[in-house]
Amino acid sequence: MLVLEEERQPSLAQRVFGVNGFLVRALYFASPALILVAWELLARAGAVDVRLFSAPSLILKALVPVVASGELWVNTLVSLQRVLLGFLIGSGAGILLGITMGLAPPVRAALGPMVAATFPIPKLAIMPLILLVFGLGEASKVVTVAVGVFYLVLINSMAGVMNIDKIYLDVARSFGASRKDFYLTVALPGALPMVFAGLKLGMGTALLLIVAAELSAARAGVGYMIWRAYDMFDIERMFVGLMTMSLMGYVLSNLLDAIERVVVPWKH
Repeated sequence: MLVLEEERQPSLAQRVFGVNGFLVRALYFASPALILVAWELLARAGAVDVRLFSAPSLILKALVPVVASGELWVNTLVSLQRVLLGFLIGSGAGILLGITMGLAPPVRAALGPMVAATFPIPKLAIMPLILLVFGLGEASKVVTVAVGVFYLVLINSMAGVMNIDKIYLDVARSFGASRKDFYLTVALPGALPMVFAGLKLGMGTALLLIVAAELSAARAGVGYMIWRAYDMFDIERMFVGLMTMSLMGYVLSNLLDAIERVVVPWKH
């Protein structure tokens, strides 16, 4: 006789203080607002030097004309385009080479030392070389982002393939799987959780690098706007740029989470 176990209902304490409880969800959404309120109160009380750190109310005043004139939208779209293009190029190359290195020990032995030797080099340190090779135009900014994303995605993709249970690879070989089948039906699905971990790290790095890349010979972009405001000691406008970059990172991170829930449903 089949006995179905009755589903245990969470207690009141779990519903309030649990991992997905009301308190955790409320804090997730309310904490940024609480920080802004505390910042404003400290600024009005004189505990924060508004010449350096401004105040949310002053930043809001500076935000309105920048939004109304369209300047913020243009700079955001320019930075977003550079970030997405560099991210797609770097992550595509990183996934392909990472999976290949994970599946093929000779390739891993040949390229592994070069990856290990060049990965620790700060990507900002090679910006002068990138500028010499690709010039001062859009290409140098996209390549800077792509290089930063490439290593993180490559290393995570390779680790994801190497962590696949060997029996899956043996079964694929015994059924005569082609090289294409190995990539698309065994290696890539098995490595996806680690690939997405690399993509999330890469996206954060891309946002860091675009600010530095737009410092050199850029005429538009959020990074350019931040550095321009710094040159003019326009602290409020500088914070508008920083908050725009922060919002962009939040939206892109949530977008990757949503894609991961669709592509890797077994992880959730």
